[in-house]
Amino acid sequence: MMRRLRWLTAGESHGQGLIGILEGIPAGLPLDAEYIGRQLARRQIGHGRGKRMDIEQDGAQIWSGVRHGFTIGSPIALVVANRDWHNWQHIMSVGPPDQEVKPVTLPRPGHADLAGAKKFDHTDIRNVLERASARETAMRVALGSIARKLLADLGIEVGSRVTSIGPANDETPVPAGMSPKELNKAVDSSSVRCLDQQAAQAMVEVIDTAKESGDSVGGTFEVIATGLPYGLGSYTQWDLKLRSRLGEAIMSVNAIEGVEFGTGFGGGRLLGSAFHDEIMPEEQGPGLTRASNNAGGMEGGVSNAQPLILRAVMKPIPTLIKSLRSVDLASGSAGSAHKERTDACAVPAAAIVAESMVCLVTADALLEKFGGDSMDQVRAHMDASAHY
Repeated sequence: MMRRLRWLTAGESHGQGLIGILEGIPAGLPLDAEYIGRQLARRQIGHGRGKRMDIEQDGAQIWSGVRHGFTIGSPIALVVANRDWHNWQHIMSVGPPDQEVKPVTLPRPGHADLAGAKKFDHTDIRNVLERASARETAMRVALGSIARKLLADLGIEVGSRVTSIGPANDETPVPAGMSPKELNKAVDSSSVRCLDQQAAQAMVEVIDTAKESGDSVGGTFEVIATGLPYGLGSYTQWDLKLRSRLGEAIMSVNAIEGVEFGTGFGGGRLLGSAFHDEIMPEEQGPGLTRASNNAGGMEGGVSNAQPLILRAVMKPIPTLIKSLRSVDLASGSAGSAHKERTDACAVPAAAIVAESMVCLVTADALLEKFGGDSMDQVRAHMDASAHY
């Protein structure tokens, strides 16, 4: 449900690399590969990541849409190379292989393997798992970095933190006055991207226990964005609502099973008088403020100038060292599911991917409202009509 920005990714997990195209970014935005690379590096951190992260050192090549350090208004094309490609050239060759390649025929429960094979009539599940892999999210982070840069130049920050891994929870509130940028700086120094040190240690132990038994573990994370003005999205149609657009984007991330905004599901246990955010005049100035932010920064599908807050839950990764039961699609006989290199936990990385999706959606909604073919035009439109 993107209105002003269009983006597309291509590439397989063990192919030559990932390709992304982002269209609709105004001219005049400062941008370089180093900025994108810093966000890609954040995606690779986290206790419980697999050996693939030791191989890849992700960086993006900018192939078009940027000249002399600034966007020029044309589509931006990025390439993220797969360093592991040289180990897979035979298995993933574009042309007919010169020797036999053993097909993958034992689908993994919880992955796209079985449904994808049936959908496309594949007899080799590798045709499915290579594209369904979370490796694709590296390009989402690369493209989301461009949207992040646009938002940052307009005073909007996006950050995240992990709130639980398995049964280990971090119930620490984000300190008052801590910006998303400061939040990221604080949690990126943690191997599980958690604010509380004791909770972080408990999360590490949960991951280690799962890894030792050949299992995996999921968890939850929170994304926060500040600096959004009133009026992003619209209540006038279902597909214009900012909430629905964000929900679609977050739910499209691999292994995400649910998303909530503000108080979320907890709001079902409250009375209306306790849930809804009372409106009050600011102590200084002519503006308005709120007594709380249970709505998570949106009302009626429209941003209300409060911090945008969303949380999501990630299921345990379905590729297990201790394989689950499956059925061989070639023989019909019972067996153990296919094994690939895997992570014991990728919740910290998923939070970074979710940040990138929030950046893309909010940048799209901002450009939809304020328009402009150059950054100067966008700033002028915001200065004239944005309300906070």
